Amino acid sequence: MAQIAGANEVGDLKAFRVVDGQVREIPGSSVALERQLQTLIEANMEAMLGIRFLATEYATGRHRGRIDSLGLDENGTPVIVEFTDRR
Repeated sequence: MAQIAGANEVGDLKAFRVVDGQVREIPGSSVALERQLQTLIEANMEAMLGIRFLATEYATGRHRGRIDSLGLDENGTPVIVEFTDRR
């Protein structure tokens, strides 16, 4: 059994369960994409991606950029996760 997430036209996240090669939508409330999804993934980054979460909205210096989520992989290499809404 696997679970997959995908976006629909209105920008909400839909979750799916794959059982024996069949995809079924998991009923329930949807998650508004960017901020709520970012918070959810940051709270579960190690379990979901194998990345140790370090910081949210990390300032990158004098050019005033921001990294949505910053973490470290199993080798201690920095990992940048950016969340976008591409409607």
